[in-house]
Amino acid sequence: MFKTLSLLAAVVLAWGTASADVELGKKVEKFKLKDYNGKDHALSDYKGKKAVVLMFIATRCPVSNAYNERMARLDADYRDKGVQFIGINSNKQEPAEEVAKHAGENEFKFPVLKDPDNVVADRFRASVTPEIYVIDSKGVLRYHGYIDDDQYQKKEKSSQDLRTALDALLKGDPVSVERTKAFGCTIKRVSKS
Repeated sequence: MFKTLSLLAAVVLAWGTASADVELGKKVEKFKLKDYNGKDHALSDYKGKKAVVLMFIATRCPVSNAYNERMARLDADYRDKGVQFIGINSNKQEPAEEVAKHAGENEFKFPVLKDPDNVVADRFRASVTPEIYVIDSKGVLRYHGYIDDDQYQKKEKSSQDLRTALDALLKGDPVSVERTKAFGCTIKRVSKS
């Protein structure tokens, strides 16, 4: 079902000419990563989408895993509305084959990309899993933060800021809450000397 480890480990990363980090209200420069099957995915592949949701996720983080079902549900709820969800795994200790198994077990229908040198995570300044970035149809970052504020799904009412942001973008309205505080497990980065 999945290609060999050498193919899984091979990752192509190509950035645009700009070197600035990603910021709210600014255009996100292009990037390309491979998924766990070795297929390239470039941000530009999703140009016709009304929004792209980048989700930094993990296989071993209990907080990220508490959101697996909600991430799959969000993808199902918004896919036909023109929203593309993309998972990105930047944890050095979670190999591509583990990412593939995790995606299959959780029935993720969205692509999950491997960022083995955490270059994309560094560019976005992502620090935890799950951490969310919403890019509008013009390539501008419009939301950064959590999925919702209810890690354990025990609150009677929770703040659904990701859904609210997506609904606003789909209506052509401004996002009222652009930033929330993402929480979860720290991304385990490759040390850069």
